[in-house]
Amino acid sequence: MIADYRRRFWVVLVATIPILALAPMIQGWLGLEDALRFPGDRYVLAGLSSLVFFYGGWPFLKGFLREITARDIGMMTLISVAITAAYAYSIGMVAIGSDETFFWELATLIAVMLLGHWIEMKSVLGAGRALEKLASLMPDEAHLVADDGSVTDVPVSTLKGGEHLLIKPGEKVPADGIIVRGESSLNESMLTGESKPIFKTVDTEVIGGSINGEGSLTIRVDKTGDETFLSSVIKLVKEAQASKSKTQDLANTAAKWLTFIALGGGLSTVLFWTLFTDQGFGFAMARAVTVMVIACPHALGLAVPLVVARSTAIAATNGLLIRDRTAFEEARNINAIIFDKTGTLTKGEFGITDTLVFDTTFTESDIVAYAASIEAHSEHPIAQGIVRDAPEAWGVDKFKAIPGKGAEGLVKDRDVKVVS
Repeated sequence: MIADYRRRFWVVLVATIPILALAPMIQGWLGLEDALRFPGDRYVLAGLSSLVFFYGGWPFLKGFLREITARDIGMMTLISVAITAAYAYSIGMVAIGSDETFFWELATLIAVMLLGHWIEMKSVLGAGRALEKLASLMPDEAHLVADDGSVTDVPVSTLKGGEHLLIKPGEKVPADGIIVRGESSLNESMLTGESKPIFKTVDTEVIGGSINGEGSLTIRVDKTGDETFLSSVIKLVKEAQASKSKTQDLANTAAKWLTFIALGGGLSTVLFWTLFTDQGFGFAMARAVTVMVIACPHALGLAVPLVVARSTAIAATNGLLIRDRTAFEEARNINAIIFDKTGTLTKGEFGITDTLVFDTTFTESDIVAYAASIEAHSEHPIAQGIVRDAPEAWGVDKFKAIPGKGAEGLVKDRDVKVVS
């Protein structure tokens, strides 16, 4: 869809340039008078404008048919009425040899509307990338444990409830389930926002998409496919993308009333100039088309997609997935925010803030270096934070992980334990 709007916009933009150059009104504004006129120029204008109307205006004409069928008049109807009136009147003027056309107004109107919808599609695509990132949390394959204890790699899509899976250290959990053997710490930050890995043991639930820590686990599959926690999150995001905010509803409501006003204004203009003046029908139609073209919501067509695109981009950049656009707009009235627990607001990056030394024979740098030497052998997020902030690290002998607690080893012939 986004490629279609982009292609139509550039084609219309290229065609609009000569349309503007050949338009008698534009030439008059620039003081060129008849400098760019040539025999048959009005037919060139008609040809280029026909391309703009049928190719560039097709998405709006199709939307008009959809709104009429659904009996839900909106912005597409108003845009279609305006461009159809401008095109039909202008072609009629060319047919009788007149230069009083609306070709340049038609071209610029369609170009602006295509640009607005292209921007809107880009914002939708940006939100789609967030969904792709969520979906990528789930691995493609799982280690299926057979009744005889043998392990086979199978696609995640083939998993069934009740099957046993082996989760190796550092791997992603392929499905929601219950631990039946082993214990380990799991990183669920991408799913729940909890920055600290959670220690889990037998009979504890695990979430598909979370990352296993240092231990090996065997789980019994509980939920797969669309039933998993991750799938429910993705579904919520999709529903949010499909929902419309109050701003969009207001724009559509305004477009609906503007359509009635434009049609009524155009009809009233024709009747007034025909019945109450000495002007001809052509003069009256020119004024009627002017009314309908001016009533078309250029600002609504461009401003609303721009606001949606910009707000969505800023939110996504800051790690915020919008579940409800209406609630997002109402957030401007918030005076206070209450979070459920400590750690909700975090970057997920651990580090050393303070160091307490109880033995004066060691400096703070020594203590951190000893700890970093042990933690350099661990993939735990807290361990990585200690290593990152340490001034140096030394070699370790007899390294041993302490499941659920930490690790230990010999550093410079000293027995060092880093535990929680």
